[in-house]
Amino acid sequence: MRLDKGPAGSAIRLRAVDAPADENVASMIAVLQEQLKLAREGKLRSLAVVSVSTDGASIGTQWSGTPEDLAGLIGKLTVLTHDLMAARR
Repeated sequence: MRLDKGPAGSAIRLRAVDAPADENVASMIAVLQEQLKLAREGKLRSLAVVSVSTDGASIGTQWSGTPEDLAGLIGKLTVLTHDLMAARR
């Protein structure tokens, strides 16, 4: 699916794009859907996302939530980074 950009704060339409099924993409979508469900149910206070480009050259972090959670989110992302790097060895 492809996102059509809409005005800030407006709903966007998803349209189908011909692409082969990919279990990595399906896994990411499943994780995001679960987080959205928890957010809609009011069970999340803050959320951090780390994204890596296809070629691995760009890594981005995004977060949303209460300002007092920022330090905790950074700590969790730091621990996750160390765990992932250790798993690569």
